Amino acid sequence: MTTIAIVGAGFSGTLLTLHLLRCCPPSVKLILIERTGRFGPGLAYSTGNAGHILNVPAGRMSAFHDRPDDFLTWLRGQSATGATPEAFVPRRVFGTYVRSLLNDAVKRSEPGRLALVRGAVTAIDTASRPLALTLDRGRRVTADFVVLAAGNFPPEALPVATPAFYDSPGYRPDPWSPTALSGLKSDDAVLLIGTGLTTVDIAISLLDRGHTGPIHALSRRGLLPQRHAALPRPSPLHAPFPTSLTALTRFLRQEVRRASAEGSGWQPVVDELRPFTVDIWQSLSFPDRKRFLRHARPWWDTHRHRMAGSVADRIDAARAGGQLRISAGRVREYVTGEDRIEVRFRPRGEEMLRSLHVARVVNCSGSLTDFDRIQDPLMRSLLADGAVRPDPLRLGLDVSASCAMFDRTGALSRRLFAVGPITKGTFWEMTAVPDIRRQAGQLAEHLSVLARLVG
Repeated sequence: MTTIAIVGAGFSGTLLTLHLLRCCPPSVKLILIERTGRFGPGLAYSTGNAGHILNVPAGRMSAFHDRPDDFLTWLRGQSATGATPEAFVPRRVFGTYVRSLLNDAVKRSEPGRLALVRGAVTAIDTASRPLALTLDRGRRVTADFVVLAAGNFPPEALPVATPAFYDSPGYRPDPWSPTALSGLKSDDAVLLIGTGLTTVDIAISLLDRGHTGPIHALSRRGLLPQRHAALPRPSPLHAPFPTSLTALTRFLRQEVRRASAEGSGWQPVVDELRPFTVDIWQSLSFPDRKRFLRHARPWWDTHRHRMAGSVADRIDAARAGGQLRISAGRVREYVTGEDRIEVRFRPRGEEMLRSLHVARVVNCSGSLTDFDRIQDPLMRSLLADGAVRPDPLRLGLDVSASCAMFDRTGALSRRLFAVGPITKGTFWEMTAVPDIRRQAGQLAEHLSVLARLVG
């Protein structure tokens, strides 16, 4: 019997497992391993806050490409009101959907076909055949193929003149920790490091708790995500997408001007790129990719990863009322007082430092992607063994177009693969459900072919 082990049972790992069950013959055994014991939705879709809304419409959230209405059908079966393709529903509802798919798969699977293992993988012996996975508590699992589905890692602390602050009780390194907002008084001032979608989520959490104190958000450019807008699509041009950064930027600006002249907006222009984003990224030269990350990425992120209208309304209201205050700049140091933290930062374009006084600092700056600095035991072990290597842009691990890992020498593994956000260096857009769904389906098909060859 051929065995495939998936290390990580968050959304990426769970979705891959569901696709493997559809693609692989019954003789293929699947082992889904999760260190937290929470199988299914992962952190992003496990939030208990109904105010955390999907930033993709429900009609595009099916787990299966060939069943595009699967999520909508499930929603309607839950007697959900307003279950339309254009609806933005709470993320926890989508998490329940994913968990229900996994539960159904477990019930339908033949005995021994799918095993759910709770535990942390600390090492993989890639020289053994089959591959040997070492787990906590001295356990061991073997598999013919292993897929790393690590998901996102917590953000990295910013370099400052006073790094000892990061060990103080006023700092929270993980915005998704249950203690990130615990112990705050309703009128306390809070600083959120970052201004992306995670900051939006934490700001909404504070508002839902009845927080009345100032909410500061600081990032290098002070860019908040844009809002989704219900706009008519411009008439199709069908012109080919350029594959150099300068030409592509010029093309998009022209398309936005054309869309505006036709009564539309920039949102449909950005959305038209979605099915081609991976192809365009892989067609860009390496220098163009570096230039994009250095100069254009913040603007791409804020236009590509948008807020649902209802969320944007709440954020706009909090800003208009003066409670949510967005700043552009860099933190230079923290000075801890008896009951307050002085945050000294340099505003963008200025030389003089300014200060904020807050009770709590929460790092919402986005996941750490440079694997040379990630301290996860399994990743450190694989890097030390030379079984994997960081991608050249430090966006994740280096993988091929078929998700196979490159080792330290550049050799391509035939048994070790990756899926999800840790493959961003090769695929770039690998965070939203439609992107991961496409990748999971293709990798499942590829592994099913390999499993048949091994079997």
